[in-house]
This record gives sequence, C-alpha cells and structure tokens, in this order.
Amino acid sequence: SLFHTPATFALYVLVLMLEWLEGEGGAGALERRNEAKARLLYDAIDSSTLYKCPVEQESRSRMNVVFRLADGDEELEARFAKEAAAEGIVGIVGHRSVGGMRVSLYNAVTIESVEALVSFMQQFERNRP
Repeated sequence: SLFHTPATFALYVLVLMLEWLEGEGGAGALERRNEAKARLLYDAIDSSTLYKCPVEQESRSRMNVVFRLADGDEELEARFAKEAAAEGIVGIVGHRSVGGMRVSLYNAVTIESVEALVSFMQQFERNRP
C-alpha cells in the first residue's frame, strides 16, 4: 500500500527541458522559430521546378516536410540523398514504402541548418543535368 517511487530521471529530464525552453524565450518563441524554418523550406520547394510537395498547403506539417524530385524520379532522389549526405545533410530519405524526401524540423534543428539545406537544394537544382 506504499506509493511507488516517482520516475526521478524522467522528472530530471523534464526540468532540464523546461529550463531550456525558458532560455529559448518560451513556447511562443519556439513556435515562431519553427514557423520560420518551415516557411523557409516550403518557399524553396514551392519556388522550384525540380522539387514538389505532394501535400496541399493547408495540410502541411511544420515539423515534417515531405517533397519529391522531378515527379518521383527515384534515381535522381537517390543522387540527391547521396550528395546531401556528402555535405553532412543526413536522415532526409523518406519512408521506404513511399519514397521521396522527408525533412524533420524539430525544436533542436536550427534555422542555420535549414538555410544550409535550402542552399544545397538550390545548388543541386542549378547543377542538375
């Protein structure tokens, strides 16, 4: 009939996260930063002739951005992923049954990382044969 010991490690991690959140300016600041990251990436996709987002604008996620290259050219997508990895951009290959690219923009991803990805995407498009 005694109470269980609380999950102290989980509480410790929660405290660390709340301190980090406060240091970043709070939830509102993180929301604005995440909106800016998603807008930057979606603008690059929407202004391109190579990249296409299969999700309607009203339904797009701010956290996980999906796109295809050249209407699903799997060979080109594989080359894109390989060249991106050579530039240190990893983990962007989409789901194995769907294909394409999937970029996660969670809180730990900086705006500078998204800018680097967009720069790579623009360079890849310019150099495309």
